[in-house]
Amino acid sequence: MANILVLAETSGDSVKSVTFEILGKLDGHTVDVAIVGDMGANAVADVAKYGAANVHNLKGDNLDKYSPEGYANALKEFIGDKYDLVFAGATSLAKDLVPRLSAMFDSGMASEVTNFVMDGDNFNGTRPLYAGKVLAKVELAGPKPGFVTVRPNALGLPDTPNAGAGAANDVAASAGEIRAAIKEIVKGASEKVDLTEANIIVSGGRAMKNAENFKILDELAEVLGATVGASRAAVDSGYAPHAMQVGQTGKTVAPSLYIACGISGAIQHLAGMRTSKVIVAINTDPDAPIFTKADYGIVGDLFQIVPILKEELKKIM
Repeated sequence: MANILVLAETSGDSVKSVTFEILGKLDGHTVDVAIVGDMGANAVADVAKYGAANVHNLKGDNLDKYSPEGYANALKEFIGDKYDLVFAGATSLAKDLVPRLSAMFDSGMASEVTNFVMDGDNFNGTRPLYAGKVLAKVELAGPKPGFVTVRPNALGLPDTPNAGAGAANDVAASAGEIRAAIKEIVKGASEKVDLTEANIIVSGGRAMKNAENFKILDELAEVLGATVGASRAAVDSGYAPHAMQVGQTGKTVAPSLYIACGISGAIQHLAGMRTSKVIVAINTDPDAPIFTKADYGIVGDLFQIVPILKEELKKIM
């Protein structure tokens, strides 16, 4: 049976949920979890709940803050020849780190897969290509270990996870020689979940008219526990920062629920959210392309509909 490692990533004191999605999909395999830095007792218990056999905390000088060189050097030394496959969520950090690791091992990598199966010890994955117009079946070639990144929210959490031992141990690791070290990380003002990890997203388009009008989307998002996004048109118009942009040149998301408010449904935007489980569209134009992808559509003025939707959801949430 393949030896498998999952690279975990934390957000505050919690492990990012894509780690649990990967562990759930690997049910039936013996899987270790590794994280660079501290993982609290509650976090260890959480990954054990979803099947982690061992949890390795890599600690050492210059590893308290992320640097691509330091993390890659430490993980390369730890992984060595112990593992056949290494998985990680397709987060901003992993998109920077995992290709570097793959190159260091001169091995194959499958990026941003949205589904996969293990055929014995062999990995068979599915990933979107050409802005989601086709789905490619991918396998891994080259020396072991092979590397895989999984799009957050694509797999979903298992209904009944099978717990693992979750034995935690500290590993002395070395960042090696690094050319740049991060001195300080300044958090953004928002405490909302990042778009790529959000389970519910409310997005606004050019029809929002100005930045101040995004307040009504913030209020709806507050009721739903959602994160607010924006189309490229809204960002280009100065209504929202680029960090909120959903689309081919923004962030690719796969939430359980995506509510598009005043978004026409340009191909660039659809490429970033078409894998959402349920799509709700609100638009005054009944012929807007977004309605061809929406599971539920409301033809009308978003400034009238969103407040009503917020009040009705308040009653049932």
